[in-house]
Amino acid sequence: MIGLDTNVLARYFVQSSDEPSRQQSESARQLLESGKRLFVSKTVLLELEWVLRGYYKSTPGEVQAVMNHLVGMPNVDIEDRVALDLATAALTQGFDFADALHHASCRHCTSMVTFDDKRFARRAHTAGWNPQVKVLGGDR
Repeated sequence: MIGLDTNVLARYFVQSSDEPSRQQSESARQLLESGKRLFVSKTVLLELEWVLRGYYKSTPGEVQAVMNHLVGMPNVDIEDRVALDLATAALTQGFDFADALHHASCRHCTSMVTFDDKRFARRAHTAGWNPQVKVLGGDR
């Protein structure tokens, strides 16, 4: 099994016009479509979302399409696929992918604590997420 780094996935999903990037994109395509067993860790997924959104200015829908394509590839194993599915679904609800992935990774816990009340805890509470997201030092 071959572990993939974020830059390989970025080159596979985002086409660039300069020659070195085109060559890297082709190498990434050949590997990802080779049928070889590949592995993608949660940390790579987290960074991939950040690169797509932050550097390439992808929309949440575009990020979701990339994640769905990746998990649909039969030769790709995803670390904690359930967490990725939950975090990707949360994108359509306007949640930050990183917050959603952190929360989904804590699904075995009784609660999750944060200092981010407005953007995360209140919204997770309203959405009925389990485990509950509580503000550390807050009354929820």
